[in-house]
Amino acid sequence: MNAPVNFDAYDVGYDIPAVPGMDEADIQTPCLVLDLDALERNIKKMGDFAKEMGVRHRVHGKMHKSVDVALLQEQLGGSCGVCCQKVSEAEVFVRGGIKDVLVSNQVTTPAKIDRLARLPLLGARILCCVDDAANVANLSAAAQKHGTQIECLVEIDCGAGRCGVSTTQDVVHIAKLIDAAPGLKFAGIQAYQGAMQHLDSYADRKAKLDVAIAQVADAVNGLKSVGLECDIVGGGGTGSYYFEGASGVYNELQCGSYAFMDADYGRILDKDGKRIDQGEWENALFILTTVMSHVKADKAIVDAGLKAQSVDSGLPVVFGRNDVTYVKCSDEHGVVADPGGVLKVNDTLRLVPGHCDPTCNVHDWYVGVRGGKVEVVWPVSARGKAF
Repeated sequence: MNAPVNFDAYDVGYDIPAVPGMDEADIQTPCLVLDLDALERNIKKMGDFAKEMGVRHRVHGKMHKSVDVALLQEQLGGSCGVCCQKVSEAEVFVRGGIKDVLVSNQVTTPAKIDRLARLPLLGARILCCVDDAANVANLSAAAQKHGTQIECLVEIDCGAGRCGVSTTQDVVHIAKLIDAAPGLKFAGIQAYQGAMQHLDSYADRKAKLDVAIAQVADAVNGLKSVGLECDIVGGGGTGSYYFEGASGVYNELQCGSYAFMDADYGRILDKDGKRIDQGEWENALFILTTVMSHVKADKAIVDAGLKAQSVDSGLPVVFGRNDVTYVKCSDEHGVVADPGGVLKVNDTLRLVPGHCDPTCNVHDWYVGVRGGKVEVVWPVSARGKAF
């Protein structure tokens, strides 16, 4: 299980930004802060949705890379397990006590396949995706070598334009190979439509998913025609989970960002034309930053720059304020427009990152706060696990 952190071994400000029991005002910045109340509400809400729709929720661990968050999602949201993108991530989650882990990606190099095949020895159900017939034999050989079982999902390219086969014929062909391979088990279909998750319009997202759902339904029927049933038909993200959940085709969702909610996802619109961060989900993840200079009357300089975040999906948004705006960043500095001169040196701001996944990956710790106090400090367990 996930080992408790010995905070006595850490020096605040050098090793770690805070320790439990500290006042929120004493947290060292820049760092990641979690609003625990908002996080818990988000987790419970998605868990309730999955139950109402009669589907499972396999939370996406690549977003937070945290064993502690994954265990909270299991406890409060009833998640059935975790999906992640790399074997090294899967190893972290399994070693941390998660017992059902899908590498929702292809695993093809010999060393990675060997490590994947060893993971069931730690008592976990292990799955991966396959889109190449030649990969089946290699996975089978490794599973036989270690006396384990790897469950495999055939991945369908249902619009993301990345991995995955495109025809029902190819799905059936690979599934039959998996079903016949010693040490492997055919478990179903992976069909995540990633290309449409951030389309602003609800109608535009629905149109893309209507096509994907029809494609997946055809593949499911094709598999049934040769006697193969799908335990898992998985996909769905924060921008589309309601479509897959209500489809009658998918039975597992793979949402990730809903738990933290970043600025880019927050801009997309729900069926009523409302931003999803203004009702559907709450912002729970922030970069806490401090004003370090205010020599220029109309701008404040903060300590969260490029090295504290990813800006691939845009700059962060200052949370809860419309009088100041984060407008620019360099390696170690962020520029906050302050036309009214309302900020002063050592003021702190909460920034909603543009993209939570890669932002979390550049930090070592989450500082969980409630009621103005630091309640928990969690390691970003799989930080840097990109292999």
